[in-house]
Amino acid sequence: MGSFEGLLQGFQVAFSWEGILFVFIGVLLGTIIGMIPGLGPISAIAIMIPITYGMNPTIALVMMAGVYYGSMYGGSTSSILLNAPGVAGTVAAAFDGYPMAKQGKAGKALAISAICSFVGGTVSVVLLMLFAPMLASVAIYFGPPEYFALMLLGLTAIASLSDGSTLKALTSAVLGFIVVTIGIDSQTGTTRFTFGSVNLLDGIDFLIIALGVFAIAEVCFLILNRKESMSGFKNIGSLKLSKSDFKEMKGPMTRQSLLGFLLGILPGAGATISSFIAYISEKRLAKKPEEFGKGSIKGLAAPETANNAATSGAFVPLLSLGIPGSGTTAVMLGAFLVLGVQPGPLLMTENPTVFWGVIASMYIGNVFLLILNLPLIPYFVKILAVPRPLLISLVIVFSMVGVYAVSFSTFDLYLLVLFGILGYLMRIFAFPAAPFILAFILGGMMEQMLRQSLTISDGSFMIFLQSPLAVSLFALTLIALIFPEWRKRRANRKQQDHNRTIGM
Repeated sequence: MGSFEGLLQGFQVAFSWEGILFVFIGVLLGTIIGMIPGLGPISAIAIMIPITYGMNPTIALVMMAGVYYGSMYGGSTSSILLNAPGVAGTVAAAFDGYPMAKQGKAGKALAISAICSFVGGTVSVVLLMLFAPMLASVAIYFGPPEYFALMLLGLTAIASLSDGSTLKALTSAVLGFIVVTIGIDSQTGTTRFTFGSVNLLDGIDFLIIALGVFAIAEVCFLILNRKESMSGFKNIGSLKLSKSDFKEMKGPMTRQSLLGFLLGILPGAGATISSFIAYISEKRLAKKPEEFGKGSIKGLAAPETANNAATSGAFVPLLSLGIPGSGTTAVMLGAFLVLGVQPGPLLMTENPTVFWGVIASMYIGNVFLLILNLPLIPYFVKILAVPRPLLISLVIVFSMVGVYAVSFSTFDLYLLVLFGILGYLMRIFAFPAAPFILAFILGGMMEQMLRQSLTISDGSFMIFLQSPLAVSLFALTLIALIFPEWRKRRANRKQQDHNRTIGM
């Protein structure tokens, strides 16, 4: 089946009454969730996993995908109006969006955000349609050694690209590997890290990890870090843009749609890094870089285009290779598996309805988001005034009901609280949660691929050096580990030289 025929099949799903309804529900929820600081698409998708039990897998995944890219739209609203990013990927939008709002141009800033997000998301969906099948056809030739090397690269990349210490990110990943080994080993039948508890023989459910580390940890943070209540702007101004505004937006939208998509494909890059790189690159290209940070249209257009392009780009490794490129797509991978769908090289041939249905739904979702984010912005702003106690209570209830509905075990509720505390401590001590959740998701598959490789080679590790593709992936893994540290040391050395020069 070609891309065009597959896309037509996907549109049949997306344009069904169920498809349209749940795409709309997904992007609407994503917009609302993105607008509320403290919530994000990871927690929302994790909460939705038990809710979608029994649903058509394609429709359920279409809705979750809508939540993912819809949250980027919503997060921009709180970034621009309140300088309080709803999600990490919209932090850069506040650099110039908030100054515009303070200048009485909030309406213009929100319109720029909505239009650039629409363009970035739509262009990246077209690229997704073109590149995902190509990657899927190449990935068919991956064997156990290549898959092990690829998963190691993805995990290492997100660990090395995480903000802060690379050592802390890798420590977080190792902790994820330890947790995923809990339970009975499927190959040898031995118990690992159960501490004699029969409740741990089956291991720990992914939903407990996701809700604990993200949702409950966020609740702990909200309770223990109280801030003054937020209030939106009473007057957001006009949403109209002039021809000169569109002329300024044209360059950043064109460049950053492609850049954001390419960065989104890379495991670990995601919308956050894409938006920052887009902002920095656009500032370097600008004729008047001094305007950035003071309400520049280009400074707002660049990150808003890139972060939405990156969200679609992140679906390329997820759909084609079964490898998540970010923390959110790691949760999406868990949702795929819970719904009985195995993403990877064979998804396009074995389950084309899911593959093309998710892609086709993004076209419709981006149109819905443009409609929602232009005329309904004044009403969405009121959602930011949701009382904190009510917000916290809803998250706790949804999390506990979701976990209990899966196993009907009170022990799992204790585990939920335990991982919530762990997630909070990781946040306080700057241990990133994304490598932990990725290691938990990929750990079982990595162990399986390692064992299969060693079985094929009679226990010889030379099998990993006999494949040029595997060797290349290991080399990229090494670069991903070394390059960030080299870059930090180089920057420190330059700073020290600069200080010596000033001292002389």
